[in-house]
Amino acid sequence: MSTLSLKLPDSLLLRLDQESRARRLSKSALVRSALERELQPSKSARVATCYDLAGSIRKKLPKDLATNPKYMEGFGQ
Repeated sequence: MSTLSLKLPDSLLLRLDQESRARRLSKSALVRSALERELQPSKSARVATCYDLAGSIRKKLPKDLATNPKYMEGFGQ
């Protein structure tokens, strides 16, 4: 494992020290964990699913879209 040195403002170092003690983790482990979360591939880099698209329709939809059978006419043909 490589070593990295960095400079932190005193206030951030204090917060890191407090959090590492509260979680009973080394400061290095806590920083590694935070970097892993921060450097995960962005959500825009992954493939969109139907769950991502569900709320993305901008046009006004009828309130009875899910219950009115007239909207199903011709579906699947």
